[in-house]
Amino acid sequence: MRVSSEIELAEAVRSAPGPFRIRGGGTRGVGGEGEVLDVSGIAGITLYEPGALTLVAKAGTPLAEAEAVLRAEGQRLAFEPADWRGLLGTSGVPTLGGMVAANASGPRRVQAGACRDALLGVRFVDGTGAVVKNGGRVMKNVTGYDLVKLMAGSWGTLGVLSEVSLKVLPVPETSATLVIGGLDGVAAVAAMTEALVSPYDVTGAAHGPEGTLIRIEGFAQSVAYRAAELAGRLARFGTVEVERDPMLVAGLWRGVRDVAAFHGVAGDVWRLSVKPSEAPGLVARSGARQVVYDWGGGLVWLLMPEGQDLRASLGPFAGHATLIRASEETRARIQAFQPEPPAVAALSQGLRQRFDPKGIFNPGLMG
Repeated sequence: MRVSSEIELAEAVRSAPGPFRIRGGGTRGVGGEGEVLDVSGIAGITLYEPGALTLVAKAGTPLAEAEAVLRAEGQRLAFEPADWRGLLGTSGVPTLGGMVAANASGPRRVQAGACRDALLGVRFVDGTGAVVKNGGRVMKNVTGYDLVKLMAGSWGTLGVLSEVSLKVLPVPETSATLVIGGLDGVAAVAAMTEALVSPYDVTGAAHGPEGTLIRIEGFAQSVAYRAAELAGRLARFGTVEVERDPMLVAGLWRGVRDVAAFHGVAGDVWRLSVKPSEAPGLVARSGARQVVYDWGGGLVWLLMPEGQDLRASLGPFAGHATLIRASEETRARIQAFQPEPPAVAALSQGLRQRFDPKGIFNPGLMG
C-alpha cells in the first residue's frame, strides 16, 4: 500500500486489517512483519528559513533534496546522516523520515550531537490513526512524553512520521584531517581520546583502513592553528600527516560515515555501542574479520563471519550490539536489536501499548 498524504496515511492506519511494515525510501533493509506501507509519497519541503536555521519537510522528502536546498544557502545537517545503501546492498532513496526513525548520526555526532538533538518537532500518525503534532495536540494518557525524543530512533514502532522539523547549521569555511598510520586499536582509541579532550574542537575521530583520522573544521586561520597544535600533541603516537584538500577530506569522512570498508565484502555486519576505553578489548574477543571505529571508539563497526552471534562471543558487557546486515536465516535466529533488561523492556512495551495499541507498526522488529 502506498500513501501520498497525511490524510491517506491516517485513514490507512485506521482501517488496517493487519500489521504494517513501514517503508520510506527502502534503503535500510530493516522492517517488521506485515503488509508494506510505503510512505515515500508524503514528500516535499514545507518551510525553510535560513535565517532561523530551520527546515520543515514531509517525512518522505529525499535526503539529497533537502541537502541540496541547504547547500545552496551554505548550510547543512550537522549530524552527518549516513547512506547505508552500499553497506546493505540496497537501492532506493534515503528520506528524512527514515533518517529520523533510525536516529541516523554520522562521525560529527561527537561534536554536533545526534539526529535527535537537531530534531525540533514532528508530526506522525499513531496506531489508532490519530495525527499527533509535537507541541500541539496532547494525547490522552501520554502528557509529559517528549515526543520528539521518542520518535527519533523508534524505527517506526511507535508511529509513522509524516513531517519533521530540523535545526540546521552553517557549513564551515574549511576543514582538515590529521592522519596517523599504523596504530592498533588500543593506541588508536588513546589518540582519539586525547584529541577529543583537547581544546581544539575536534568534529570527528575515527580509525579504520585509512588510519586514525581526526577532523577539525571552522575558519581557515583557526583550522590551520588547531591542526598544527594538535599534530604536535599527537606526535608521540607516530607520524601525523595533515590532509587539507577539501575533496580528499570529504571522501575520507564519507567513507567512515557510510562504512565504505565493508561495501561488497562478504560477512555479517554488526554495530557495537560501548565505552571507548572498552572497545579494543571487546573487538579482541569478537573474532571480527575487519573493524572500523567511530565516535572516538564509542561506535564500532565489525565485519563478522556469517551466522556468528556477536553477543554470544562477547558475553555480558556494558553497551549494545545491533545486527545490521545478515542473511534472512541469520535474522530469523538472532534478534537485530540488543535484548533490553527486564525493567527497560517493560517501559518499552508500555510505550508501544500507548502509541500503537493494536500492535500494527513493524511488529517483531524490536523484539
